[in-house]
Amino acid sequence: MVIAQMESFEACLDELAPLLPGHYDELALYRDHIPLDPNFPAYVAREQAGGLIFCTIRKQGELVGYYIGFLENAVFPNLHYKSTPMCKTDIFYICPEHRLSGAGSMLFWTVEAELKRRGIVVWFVGSKVHLPADRLFDALGFDRVETYYSKLLVT
Repeated sequence: MVIAQMESFEACLDELAPLLPGHYDELALYRDHIPLDPNFPAYVAREQAGGLIFCTIRKQGELVGYYIGFLENAVFPNLHYKSTPMCKTDIFYICPEHRLSGAGSMLFWTVEAELKRRGIVVWFVGSKVHLPADRLFDALGFDRVETYYSKLLVT
């Protein structure tokens, strides 16, 4: 049985850390120049201050997916819209063998319910061009609002 639930990032860190290299290998650009090097203490501090949400997907108790979002609220106000609570997605991932099973939709429905409970007004998500989640976000009712570009400045 697959379930999605809000959990503590800090409490799940030992389970999360082993999944990050696979996530990085599949989705990160510029791997030859930018190593995987998460600042876990900063994530924990952000969570403890009320500025991070963490949602998991578990199959029979095993962590098979996750969502991390940064809350922009009274504690961490948005620099453009300080009175409007928002959430900006940091990362999300579903292990490949659990994709197309409904786990992604379940993950995002659970996050949406939590954001509504917290009074978040706008939620931003992103999709990698080389592994798009556009169909999922379109199906979940998100609006396309912006395209980001990057350029590696070192060789």
